[in-house]
Amino acid sequence: MIEARGLMVFYENMIALNNVTLRCGDEQVVGIFGANSAGKSTLMYALSGIILDIKRKERMRGGERVTVFSEIDYDGEDVSRLKPHERARKGIILCPERRRIFAESSVLENLRIGAYLATKQQAKGTLEYIFSLFPTLERLKDRQGGFLSGGEQQMLAIGRALMAQPKLLLLDEPLLGLAPSIQKDVIRAIKEIRRDRKISIIVTEQYARPVFPIVDYAYILENGSAVMEGEGKELMDNPDVKSAYFGV
Repeated sequence: MIEARGLMVFYENMIALNNVTLRCGDEQVVGIFGANSAGKSTLMYALSGIILDIKRKERMRGGERVTVFSEIDYDGEDVSRLKPHERARKGIILCPERRRIFAESSVLENLRIGAYLATKQQAKGTLEYIFSLFPTLERLKDRQGGFLSGGEQQMLAIGRALMAQPKLLLLDEPLLGLAPSIQKDVIRAIKEIRRDRKISIIVTEQYARPVFPIVDYAYILENGSAVMEGEGKELMDNPDVKSAYFGV
């Protein structure tokens, strides 16, 4: 599905990603775990192509210099230089950290905005699926996004990403700021999306405990470097991982 080799990103002279290599196969769930500033969001920006937009905008305004070195193969094609919208058309869809929904638009409008890459038939079927996955959204479909709770906004953000018909779904810290009961709903949804939609998922998280049991493979990031990797169960049983992420 996707394989990234030797990813490196610099913000001025600060290294955000240092020679990171990862792979996510067909219908796999891959976890990326690390503390704040470990490089998780930068990694998602690199995979989705958004880092290229950030680089261009910083250059235009004379701001921070962003340097990117990457080699990314997606379905056998080098997509390293493709713009974000070009990668999206190929099925690489990012659900960003902190939701970033359209606060003044309704739930239904937010979902329809996400369907810009879908046919009418795809949009209709996906909308029905999202409402079955998150029944709360159907009840609140006419409510403005800004009046939703944090958990409801996260459901909406995931639903909007699904409307874009992903083949590879990138979830950047989907549990951030959520109550434990809502975290369970999101974890359940990730499992069902993989099962029902037959797509690959890469999920980043700082709070690793709920996510580890559902990942097929995982990477641990520290200071921009992948310091450990392995199958989910293998890492869960690792004493260093237990100490850092489970407090035992």
